Amino acid sequence: MAVLREISDLRAAELSPYTDTSELNLLREGLFVAESPKVIRTALDAGAEAVSLLVEDKYVTGQAADIIARVGDIPVFHGNSAALSELTGYKLTQGVLAAMKRAPLPDIGNILRDSHRIVLLENIMNQTNTGAIFRSAAALGFDAVLLTDGCSDPLFRRSVRVSMGSVFLIPWARIGSASPDYIRTLREAGFVTAAMALRSDNITISDPRVTEAERLAVVLGTEGDGLLSSTIEECDYTIKIPMSHGVDSLNVAAASAVAFWQLGRH
Repeated sequence: MAVLREISDLRAAELSPYTDTSELNLLREGLFVAESPKVIRTALDAGAEAVSLLVEDKYVTGQAADIIARVGDIPVFHGNSAALSELTGYKLTQGVLAAMKRAPLPDIGNILRDSHRIVLLENIMNQTNTGAIFRSAAALGFDAVLLTDGCSDPLFRRSVRVSMGSVFLIPWARIGSASPDYIRTLREAGFVTAAMALRSDNITISDPRVTEAERLAVVLGTEGDGLLSSTIEECDYTIKIPMSHGVDSLNVAAASAVAFWQLGRH
């Protein structure tokens, strides 16, 4: 049974997962923080293990009660809204946080073997975009997400929250840092590779060469700079979303949703 512990010292070492402003420290400790009851439930359903909870007083017997009941013998720190805001440095929108253990990432060979639709993210650092892309990929028929070493971590709190827990619903792994080596890895595994970029030799996302591909990897780059030129050159096709009113492109998260809808396996 979980142990309820009222917060009396905001500087207590055991509260450090909720006060540490550097999520890289949590990464080194093998932890991440999930925010909101829905996200925490999704993580638990996917097999994630909580090590502690931080709960606003009014939610202990409210919307966090079922979570507290299922996490086992771990500390549940609780306090009023003001105390939790002071502790974390931000206002908890739904009054519940969970510090959770990171599970080992799946083997990339198994991901490539078992998938038909993959998205590869190259050097995307914006956590909001990362979370939104994961949510769209999981919802719109993609099997996995691969990230280059230049991408931010999908288990950073903002990405997890924006994804609404989708980071726990779809397998993901790191694929390295050397372009175009990761594109060659995908092609050698039997994937047609399609880079989303603005080029004179674009084909549209409705082109049968990509929509009818048995195995397809869609490659997305960071805001502003986009994909590395070496990555684009190595891909089989460069694809684009048809635009109107003189607009040349969409935010990468919005573009991913449109592309996944067209190219996913529904």
